[in-house]
Amino acid sequence: MSRRPVIYQLFVRLFGNTRPTVPGGTLDQNGCGKFNDIDDAALANLAATGFTHVWLTGVLEQASGTSYPDRPADDPAILKGIAGSPYAIRDYFDVCPDYAVDPTKRLDEFKTLLARCARHGLKPVIDFVPNHVARTYASDVRPELTFGAGDDTSVFFATDNHFFYLRPTDPGGGPPLRLPVADGLFEPERFVGKVTGNNLISWAPSINDWYETVKLNYGHDFTTGRNTSHLPGIDAPIDQVPKTWRTMDAILSHWQEFGVSGFRTDMSHMIPLEFWRWAVKRCRERDPDVFFFGEAYDSDPMKLTDSDVLQGLLDAGFDAIYDHPPYKVLKGIYDGSNWANDLNPLPFETHFHHSVRYAENHDEVRLASFLHWGGLGLPVGKPVSAILLGMSRGPIMMYNGQEVGEQATERMGFGGGDGRTSIFDYGSMPEVVKMRQGGLAPSQIDLRQWYADLLGLVGEPAFTAGDFYGLNFANGDNPNFGRVGNESYSGHWLFAFLRHDAASGQAFLVITNLNGRETLRNVHVRIPYDALHGLGRDQDASIHFSERLSHPLEIDAFTQSLPGLGLPVGDLAPFEVRILAF
Repeated sequence: MSRRPVIYQLFVRLFGNTRPTVPGGTLDQNGCGKFNDIDDAALANLAATGFTHVWLTGVLEQASGTSYPDRPADDPAILKGIAGSPYAIRDYFDVCPDYAVDPTKRLDEFKTLLARCARHGLKPVIDFVPNHVARTYASDVRPELTFGAGDDTSVFFATDNHFFYLRPTDPGGGPPLRLPVADGLFEPERFVGKVTGNNLISWAPSINDWYETVKLNYGHDFTTGRNTSHLPGIDAPIDQVPKTWRTMDAILSHWQEFGVSGFRTDMSHMIPLEFWRWAVKRCRERDPDVFFFGEAYDSDPMKLTDSDVLQGLLDAGFDAIYDHPPYKVLKGIYDGSNWANDLNPLPFETHFHHSVRYAENHDEVRLASFLHWGGLGLPVGKPVSAILLGMSRGPIMMYNGQEVGEQATERMGFGGGDGRTSIFDYGSMPEVVKMRQGGLAPSQIDLRQWYADLLGLVGEPAFTAGDFYGLNFANGDNPNFGRVGNESYSGHWLFAFLRHDAASGQAFLVITNLNGRETLRNVHVRIPYDALHGLGRDQDASIHFSERLSHPLEIDAFTQSLPGLGLPVGDLAPFEVRILAF
């Protein structure tokens, strides 16, 4: 890929909606964002800020409590929220009618949006949810490709079944299926039940299970273990692969032909790597530039390989995979379980420069939430984002509302109120409404500009093509490296690293104060000899450092002083970020 992907995650249901939220409100009460709300002005702003891709989250038709003339509402027993989960897909070949001004022309309106993105130089990405579908899945667009059609429901597993089917003796007390909401009864599974999306083999899923979804079958019985080597190879003809593979290939092809440039794949580690090798290759034959990035967690016991699944996905053809560990380490600093020093070993992961890094997404809590991140409000996003978006060459991502400190304070219905913006309900994002209509506070205007400046800076060669060199390990015994109170070792709240591109010679020193209450006094950052050698600056000479992100700072230092005395950068205010160019 010629440019490092910079992704804006835009949740269509909420992004353009300006109505106040009535908790648990219907579509008529709360309104809903539309494809048309993602207009030229919004897209021009994203492009000008430096985004290259827009992830249009939740556009596929999902199970919902809202009815239309050509589509009845779904049973409340299989829903999370009235609007429904965007990851409980009801028709993989269609889009959600809620998002269209004229629901009967929803595919036309979506196609117009894709063309609008392309005019602004933005590549549209949509969700690909391969592991599970809604319990009411039925395609109106391609009825001959409806999941479950032709399955042998008398057996738990068959290679060419789309689903796994419950046996009367399976846990949960036998039929009928009993779900944990509404009256719990779902008539289509009164006698023939299906395995739930999170691999749950039970007639009685709990509220903590993915009870609104059913697990898809890729020709491997997950109860037999993780050995999927019996599955077809990368060049297998389409008539020699399991039925689910064929259906998924048709789905991917459908959206590629429609104008979609890439896919964010949900829970990718739960799918056999053999399928990914085969499917990604076929997608690239249709479009060599198609972009795949995957949500995946190597620590999840539901992964389908004994080896590192993140590396396995990259080897299968993915452009990038989620990189959750740095996010967890940084969040842990604010609950007392981690120090900034705990970030030091992470760059040695083999997939370090092929990971999508984020400080927010729809699954995670808001940075500005007063329930999380130390309850310190929107400024915490500055040092956290400077680290996560600045530490590698891989793609970077921001979530709509992050740039103005969306807090997700109020409960919206099934979700919300916990620091996460609900993906299950109709409503709006109050700070995004202000961003689109005017009315942002000065602190929000400043934050939005700060993020734009950061994205511009991390688009420089040192960040997009350069190497990473962490400096905390060289400063542990440095008493002037941000110690607070009675700390006898350094690296609790201060994190510093170098980025260097050998081809251009460009180099930056990034210094962050993660403490929201303490000014770190008289900070000196040691830069060891081997780092200076790698930068080509190990000769006795003076180096000039110039601040590129925050208020002006110019420093001259001799190379021989940097490994011992360190670079004097002065005081670092709470949450201050310094990015100094060599």
